This record gives sequence, C-alpha cells and structure tokens, in this order.
Amino acid sequence: MKNKFHHWVLITTVFFLPILAKAQAPADVQTHLEFWKNAFGSLTAIGGAIVITGALLAIVRLFTVIMKMEEIRMLREKGIEEVVEAYRQPEQSWWSKFMKAATKAVPVSKERDIDLGHDYDGIRELDNKLPPWWLWMFYASIIFGVIYFSALHITGSAPSIHEEYEQNMEVAKAEVAAFVSRQADQVDENNVVALTDEADLSLGQSTFQANCTPCHGTKGEGNTIGPNLTDDYWIHGGGIKNVFTTIKYGYIEKGMQSWKDQLRSSDMQRVASYVLSLRGSNPPNAKAPQGDLWKPDGEMATPADSTATGDAGHIQAESDTTKLAGQKAK
Repeated sequence: MKNKFHHWVLITTVFFLPILAKAQAPADVQTHLEFWKNAFGSLTAIGGAIVITGALLAIVRLFTVIMKMEEIRMLREKGIEEVVEAYRQPEQSWWSKFMKAATKAVPVSKERDIDLGHDYDGIRELDNKLPPWWLWMFYASIIFGVIYFSALHITGSAPSIHEEYEQNMEVAKAEVAAFVSRQADQVDENNVVALTDEADLSLGQSTFQANCTPCHGTKGEGNTIGPNLTDDYWIHGGGIKNVFTTIKYGYIEKGMQSWKDQLRSSDMQRVASYVLSLRGSNPPNAKAPQGDLWKPDGEMATPADSTATGDAGHIQAESDTTKLAGQKAK
C-alpha cells in the first residue's frame, strides 16, 4: 500500500510538471509555448510524462529489488535469528548516530577484530581508525592554509602582517582620540594644558564674565578685591597649572574661593587658558602689579609686594616697599 502511494505521487507530479512550468513562465516565454494549446502539443506532453514516470517507477523498482537482495544476503551470512534480533533493537537517536559516524569508535566487544597482536605489559595495540572529526578539522586546516597563503603571498588580496598592524594602530589611535574627547572632565592640575583654540577661549571668556568680573574686572584689570590678571606678576604662580590650581581649590584666606564644585574641569581649563591670554593686554585702569614676576622657566624676580606671602612652595622676596606700599596680595 505504501509503495503504491509513492507511485501515485510520482505519476501526479510528473503529469503536472508541464502545467506548472507554463503557469510560472514569464510572459515573453509563454509566447513561445503556444503549441501546448493544440492537440499535438498536449499529446506530446502526456507521452513525455508517461515516459518519465515509467523511468522513475523502474528506478524505484530497481532499488526495491536491491534492498531485497541485500536482505537475502544478510540472512545467508548471519542467519535469521541475528537479523530478527537486529530489527528488535531500539532505534538509536540522531545524536548517537552522529557520534558513531563522527568517531567510528569500535565497541569493546569487537576489539578482537582490530587487535594487531602486539601486547606491551598488558597494553594491546589496536588498529583504530582516525576519528572523522579529526580528519575533517585536518582537511579544513589544509584548505584554509591554501586560501590564506594564496591571498597573502600570491594574489595580494589580503593585507600583510605589517599592513594589518599599521591598520590596527590607526584604528587604535582613532579610538583613543575619541575616548579622550569624551573624557574632557578628567583634566586636573597634573595634566592640564593651555588651550589656544578660539572656540575654547571664547567659552572661557563667557565663564569669566559670568563668574570672575566682580573681583577681577571685566577685562582682568583687577579692583579693590582681586589683582590684575594682565601683567607678569602672580601671587600663587603663573602658568596654566598654577592658575588652574588656584581656580580649582582657591585661597579662602585671601578671598579667592574654590570653583571645583561650581565648574567642570573642562570649564576651569578654558577659564585658566583665557586668563593667560589676557597677558599684556594693558586694559584701562589696570591695578598695580602684585606678587612675584613669573617666568616660564620658573625663575623668580623681585616681588612686586613685600607683604605678599607665597603659596605652593613659591619663594617670596622683598621689593621696594616705598614704590608698592599698600598693595594687597592676590
């Protein structure tokens, strides 16, 4: 019954193949298939379908005969009892079949068939085959090696090790730059640098005008509270690191508050850079110098105010008290 069902499925499929092919053909192809509409074309299609169906049925019949012959051979070699016992065994799972095919492990009960007869202190030598999974990996590595060698040394389609290293370094540099750009608020008094970009100085000026003018004037000229920021004299040291430190931590005893809780590190860096850019601007009504003359190399000159006290390890020296009497320390 089952075989008959298969036969009818084959017959039906082959018979309807021409019709399906015609229905799915493009419009321009269908114009060349008009002969199917006449009687000769229909008879030709039916005849072809019958021939193909007969061939398929013959193939199926041939496979059936081969299976029967194989069963007869097994019966002759192993006997009906062993064949029946094999049929009675429960069907193995797909995983068990896969592992058996992948390892080709020989059961212990059949090791005598592959015993080479060599015995070393009770250790027998068996003629086991290499596991197929190992062979698959070995063949795959050979194929990969051929492709890799060809791409690297023959066609040049793949980058060399040196070129790949350079490419990776460029990518790493770009990633580091992107990371640093996102870490602007990680600036502190140890790694701060003076900014010279106009956009940064403009932002620093905006912050200065909003927070620093009450003590230092709108142009950094100083007033009765704060010192002049446009000259070369500094009470707590000049340079970007000293100015940044002064802004960040302040000097409460001298009227300079700490801004670390009000401003971000990047904002304090911009303000400090803007303050340094005011050097030599000579605004009107500028306050007289206070503190010590600051030089980039750290050397100190005669202080502008002998009453000023040094901070952060800066040396304070005496100056002409008559010329600068009454001036306050920054």
